[in-house]
Amino acid sequence: MQVQNPNPMTQSVPPDQCPLCSQQVPGGNRMVGEVLSCDGCSAELEVVGINPLRLEEAPEVEEDWGE
Repeated sequence: MQVQNPNPMTQSVPPDQCPLCSQQVPGGNRMVGEVLSCDGCSAELEVVGINPLRLEEAPEVEEDWGE
């Protein structure tokens, strides 16, 4: 029996779509590590692959409080 995972971060979406809302994200000239903003849900997405374009939700930047 196969159980589907309801977590949207682990579900397969086409590589040029937002992994959170499936909005089309323009490819263009991108670099690995670049952070984009999704027009559909305003999420910050990080480019993790170029050919094909692969996106993941960008990690939250935390304060280091001078450490």
